[in-house]
Amino acid sequence: MEGENVSFPSTFILLGFSEYPWLQIPLFAVVLVSHTLTIMGNSSIILLSMMEPRLQTPMYFFLDNLSLLDLCITCTTVPQLLANLWGPEKTISSWGCITQLYIFTWASCTECVLLAVMALDRYVAICHPLRYSLIMHPWACVCMAAVCWSTGLANSLLQVTFSIQLPLCRHHTLEHFFCEVPALNKLACGDTSTNELSLTLGAILFGMIAPLMVVVSYTLIARAVLKLPSAEGRHKALSTCSSHLVVVTMFFGPGMYLYLQPTASSTQANFTSLFYCVITPLLNPLIYTIRNKEVKTAWKRILPLHGGRKASQAR
Repeated sequence: MEGENVSFPSTFILLGFSEYPWLQIPLFAVVLVSHTLTIMGNSSIILLSMMEPRLQTPMYFFLDNLSLLDLCITCTTVPQLLANLWGPEKTISSWGCITQLYIFTWASCTECVLLAVMALDRYVAICHPLRYSLIMHPWACVCMAAVCWSTGLANSLLQVTFSIQLPLCRHHTLEHFFCEVPALNKLACGDTSTNELSLTLGAILFGMIAPLMVVVSYTLIARAVLKLPSAEGRHKALSTCSSHLVVVTMFFGPGMYLYLQPTASSTQANFTSLFYCVITPLLNPLIYTIRNKEVKTAWKRILPLHGGRKASQAR
């Protein structure tokens, strides 16, 4: 019975953090607060960019896409995590699992390419400032964003479709808090060489080439900044890149640690995934706005405007 093949089950069991029962209620509270703040923070960036004409630039266009991707990742994985942390049931329906597989893989792979495109945007802005508006014109930005989303979608369709066609063994227990392709592949009884090959190719494209593009872009940026005559100019140029570098490190760091090593324990996988599903989407809006004068100015312009409208209506 150990190698018995079964059809795709109606439900899966998500072990998640069940081996730490004392941690589940405190973790539920932390994740719930983080999830709420993540939705508020990322939604506010998108709305602010739509309402403030001064923020309708290539950098904020890509930042809006990043916020939308963070919302997709957290809204796909966190609600099920909260339900499993709070209640005794640790299950997810097969359609819920398939939905998580497709959307999470799509969003996470798209974000890898988008971060590389955002690094390219900073390279053009700093190294070719006079040609910036010509190179990064609105149609070019839309095309770049479309390439990011379509590349992630293609990889998601490939990886997930291969995985859900695998014959599964007798148990339907995933050692994770959400459905993910590598975790589902571990349940397979049949030959997974094709799946492993596609995962390897995906890891090379999204986990190695995309970060390499970021490294190359910032190497060229550093060379250009060091040639600037004034210290003030160097500081201003580097300050425009610091936020993106922090976000890139937080996203690629845990992902590369988890996916590019041969084996990882379920505990490592769960806590690493918790970081980039909950913490990273929470911190991204703060990182991009806490020292951003343009965003602060936009909030000051919009909030008094709405306050004045409410006061006039009250009169």
